[in-house]
Amino acid sequence: MKKKIGVYICHCGGNISDYVDVEKVREAVENEEGVFLAKTTMFACADSNQKEMVEDIRKEALDGVVVASCSPKLHLLTFRGVVERAGMNKYNYVHANIREQVSWAHSDNKPGATEKAIQIVKAAIAKVRHAEALEPIRVKSTKAVAVIGAGVAGMRAAIELAEAGAEVYLIEREFFVGGRTAQWDNLFMSEESGKELVTRLYDEVMKHKHVTLFTGAEVVENKGSVGNFQIKVKITPRHFKLQCNTGELKKAIDVCPVEVPDEFNFNITTRKAIYHNYPSEYPQLPAIDMKNCTRCGKCEEVCSGVDFSQKTEYLNLKVGSILLATGFDPYEPKKGEFGFGEIDNVVTLPQFKRIVHYCNDKLIYLGKEIKHIAYIYCVGSRQVDGDNKYCSRYCCTAAIHVAIDVKKRFKNIYNYHFNRGIRTYGKQEILYDESSRLGDIYLQSFEHDPPVVEKRGDQTFVKIKDVLTTDREMEVAADLVVLVTGMVPREDDSIGNLLKVPKGRDKFFNEIHMKLRPVETVIDGVTIAGASQGPKNIMESMNSALAAATKSFSLVDSGELALEPTIARVNEEACEWCGKCDEACPYSAFEKVEKNGKTIAKVNAAVCKGCGMCLPVCPENALDLVGLSDEDVESMIDALIPNA
Repeated sequence: MKKKIGVYICHCGGNISDYVDVEKVREAVENEEGVFLAKTTMFACADSNQKEMVEDIRKEALDGVVVASCSPKLHLLTFRGVVERAGMNKYNYVHANIREQVSWAHSDNKPGATEKAIQIVKAAIAKVRHAEALEPIRVKSTKAVAVIGAGVAGMRAAIELAEAGAEVYLIEREFFVGGRTAQWDNLFMSEESGKELVTRLYDEVMKHKHVTLFTGAEVVENKGSVGNFQIKVKITPRHFKLQCNTGELKKAIDVCPVEVPDEFNFNITTRKAIYHNYPSEYPQLPAIDMKNCTRCGKCEEVCSGVDFSQKTEYLNLKVGSILLATGFDPYEPKKGEFGFGEIDNVVTLPQFKRIVHYCNDKLIYLGKEIKHIAYIYCVGSRQVDGDNKYCSRYCCTAAIHVAIDVKKRFKNIYNYHFNRGIRTYGKQEILYDESSRLGDIYLQSFEHDPPVVEKRGDQTFVKIKDVLTTDREMEVAADLVVLVTGMVPREDDSIGNLLKVPKGRDKFFNEIHMKLRPVETVIDGVTIAGASQGPKNIMESMNSALAAATKSFSLVDSGELALEPTIARVNEEACEWCGKCDEACPYSAFEKVEKNGKTIAKVNAAVCKGCGMCLPVCPENALDLVGLSDEDVESMIDALIPNA
């Protein structure tokens, strides 16, 4: 039992003290059992206050500390560091959240907020009274990282990790690297082409001795935990030998009788079952689409590089950390959404970019020359009635950039931008200005009154009530309607489910904290980068890739990791294996073992997160949490409801 506890109650510059009487809270807790000193402070996290806390702990020989301030997500580690600098075990510190849980939640009731704050601080004091001096769990770490996804974010992360000295396994599910960037021509702001960027990154990856690239590869199994992940990778064969004659390859593609929609061109063109149809594909080795190949044998007759004897392989890799850079999918409009799938000259922005790619002197689609183009913004983003409430951020700039491009490349192009407010943030505003100067017309609607696309005879019209002209109804006869679609999470999320990576409300992978821990997930050792965690442009994806690589490397560099000791603990005498703890655990931290002649549960300390899901399902009450025992919880409940 702690006898000299220090309690610090933070004003948070008014965030707390405007709604909570912090002095009254101090007075209410200063005589609690074990409390030696109780203070208020304007900013508990300020350097000056941290120094004062260190002095108090040393001078008064405090054996427990409570800070009542903001969320522990922000400053739990800060104050643990403070008590450690003072020579105290960091697990003798308890954090009380009276900002998010009290002042912000009850800003309309200051007396009630104050009473709630008092009870929360008393509960924290009750917990620290029983706190144990714990030591972190130490595990060895393999100095290798698996980077899942070889788009620009994945390749950039792999290069950074390799430069730092880690062994890197770069795993790409498709047969070719580059992700979405490989599909674009000139990129906005830099004017570098997607092919050039992908080529540059691919060349760096391939020349680095510490990077091993696997294409046509997919992680199908995962065991272990941070520092020692054991993953099984399925390698699908390309059915081509490494040495392949270019002339023979062209003949093989020509004689292949199978044609299927080309996903790379968003199905506006077709490709053969043997494919290597565009120059930004790396590696420069073709592949055979076995889902559509008929095994007619014609390609084998003209190309010695074809090898149908290749078999699926499985590799077992051991890594210390996993970095997810699996990218995004463009939003696919529903049939009938702004005429998509029903009116033949309605396309998405990704499709339009590929149409422009294949046009030379004139902009042609479906055999007709295009002059008047209507762009409808926020399709799949900022949805009023749909699930995608977020802004995809890159779409406005991407649409304006391609509109400028077609106007400069082709004659007599008229661009009409049907928007809900343009969001070309930062330097991208320059493109909006250039578009306006080139004569593009911008028409704006309210969220609940979007544009309407209609087919009348052989013409397509887009109609809008324009906010900028006081709700005047206008319509444009468009040769082509381009739906400016946003980003959505990958449809195939098998890797996310396999690693149990949580998702946010937007269905993208979720970081722990967007500012303080922006690339970490709650699964220790798994980091996220690029558009897998939310809409980003290429520069933002690169930056997050560097951050994720730095964090992943920090986990594997020292060869040893210190993990939180707050984990489940099994009372071996009371335990009789029933499997209920294993069923309840979201992290698969339990295993069945034989000990002293009976079957019991064992906790994998490196995997357990201390969430407590297993405790209430145990019929023998044989489970406890280190640092949060039944005694701790009961004392906190008594403090919260003293009159019960």
